[in-house]
Amino acid sequence: MADEKLIPKTYDPHQVEKTWYDNWVQNNYFHAEPEDGGDPFCIVIPPPNVTGKLHLGHALDNTLQDVLIRWRRMQGFNTLWMPGTDHAGIATQARVEEQLSKEGLSKYDLGREKFLERVWDWKKSYGGEIINQLKKLGSSCDWERERFTMDDGCSRAVREVFQRLYEKGLIYRGSYIVNWCPKCHTTISDIEVEHEDEDSKLYYVNYPSADGGPGVTVATTRPETMMGDVGVAVHPEDERYSNLIGKKVILPLMNREIPVVADEAVDPAFGTGAVKLTPAHDPADFEMGRRHKLSEIVVIGKDGILTPEAGKYAGMTREEARLKVVQDLSDLGLLPKIEDYSHAVGHCYRCHTTIEPLVSEQWFVRMKPLAEPAIKAVKEGRIRFVPERFTKIYLNWLENIRDWCISRQLWWGHRIPVWYCEE
Repeated sequence: MADEKLIPKTYDPHQVEKTWYDNWVQNNYFHAEPEDGGDPFCIVIPPPNVTGKLHLGHALDNTLQDVLIRWRRMQGFNTLWMPGTDHAGIATQARVEEQLSKEGLSKYDLGREKFLERVWDWKKSYGGEIINQLKKLGSSCDWERERFTMDDGCSRAVREVFQRLYEKGLIYRGSYIVNWCPKCHTTISDIEVEHEDEDSKLYYVNYPSADGGPGVTVATTRPETMMGDVGVAVHPEDERYSNLIGKKVILPLMNREIPVVADEAVDPAFGTGAVKLTPAHDPADFEMGRRHKLSEIVVIGKDGILTPEAGKYAGMTREEARLKVVQDLSDLGLLPKIEDYSHAVGHCYRCHTTIEPLVSEQWFVRMKPLAEPAIKAVKEGRIRFVPERFTKIYLNWLENIRDWCISRQLWWGHRIPVWYCEE
């Protein structure tokens, strides 16, 4: 009896799970071909970024997919769970640049081609870790079909889709407001901006009238951008300012005349009910500026440093300029009040640098025509959300969606497949 094999008192996953999982893979249980028969049931894995390790969110998400795939497989469906990883342009490039900085180098020291070689080396070293984690979870993916978003096939697909969307008028190039990260030196999309509540200040600034009459006091959280002001906006039904609409005021510190315009986007309850318009550095101001055909003056550059358009503040950081502008306004007696104010500020999801809204020429996808069928499918009940409360969130997002900026100023990743004739 002494040499009898007994079932262990406690479950040891190390002894059991790897053995069985290897058996499943070796016997090709997760692989299927179109000709195998049965109704198809496919899931393309939301590809995790190649930069790091899976977390509990990935574990939950992939478990739900695995449950669905195994359920359909047992029902006789011809199932495919397509695995893969994402090249994670900003994050991966940032990791490699961190490595280079420890060597006293920058990507510019290497040049584009050598830098990309370093990124591919990094991907080969660290990219397999996530796949191994998925396998340890028991994920029943078809590993023979594993893909990486920078594979030749995926890259060809990106170019093909770009061309098709461009031909349909859904991709265009234009100068619009974008989310710019001064540290990563690239645009990022709206969903890549993390809004964090910050304790700040609300600055009240007097703008004198150009004709000697009563001026107007505006409230702003960003006095460092006021050198780029091209107007002051009030609500058309705000009786406090009805006599000012159409007149001009003097932009403090720059001594430039700017118009007072009426726009329904202004919230009369915010501050004094009058807001400064800086179309080159604020999304709401950008829209109002376009409606009133106002100019766009870029006073903060892509490096986060104030430009020559900012006058004597050129060369300062955003933080330095704010302190200096506030001091100068105070010295001139144009700063009647400063209040404590808490509001959400956008940060880069990778480096957490404060985002600079910036007018820039970029490539965009026209989102409204793409969103309409997705909205219709939910409203007609063809797609249902569980729990139901997420329907409202989904519809609010798509009904208010802005055009998607697809340009990235990165060396790692898919390049915009557009060429220009120098002649």
